[in-house]
Amino acid sequence: MGNSLGSLVALTCAVFFPVWVSGVVAAPLPDPTLLMPLKRRRRPWRRQVKRQVVVVLCRLLPLELLVPVIARTPLLDLGLRSAYSDPSAIDIELRRLVARPALRPRAARALRAMSIGMALRPQGATAAVLLERMQQPLLVLWGSQDRLVPPMISERLRRHKGDLELQLLPQLGHCPHDEQPELFNRHVLGWLARNLGTSQPHEQPWA
Repeated sequence: MGNSLGSLVALTCAVFFPVWVSGVVAAPLPDPTLLMPLKRRRRPWRRQVKRQVVVVLCRLLPLELLVPVIARTPLLDLGLRSAYSDPSAIDIELRRLVARPALRPRAARALRAMSIGMALRPQGATAAVLLERMQQPLLVLWGSQDRLVPPMISERLRRHKGDLELQLLPQLGHCPHDEQPELFNRHVLGWLARNLGTSQPHEQPWA
């Protein structure tokens, strides 16, 4: 199970390490390549040029200065309001949970590496190709008010995996598991029971 880029990690594991994964829950599944036509294989020299340009641009960005500034200023709330449809969900505890990792010494380095990796990954590691190769069942949960990854992208998923189950969760944003954990858990547990044969637990739902 993954949220946002974590969903892409889960999908990648399902395809490349299928014995580890019985099914995937993605909430949601962001990948701009879903909106693009599949590209032809680039010539080696063009791939090398793109690699050098991406690496240079990412290294020129002063992330060591920008990341702490964002974490310590109202810019953090701007990002959180894009992720959460309910403003009341943005409290001191949420700000602390998001800001704390961003203030670690290696946060900027990690963000730079992630950006380079996403930009330079091979076509076989994009969501469209992974979905077409995936054999396990897939549940996609998408907040209808997601402003970070518009729900319109979810309509492209069935082109690549026709047997997936897609649920749009009304009035929720980019973090449906946090905004409405009871609703989120109900969808997940029901899907697990139908597809993987797990029983519905009677204890307190997890988030």
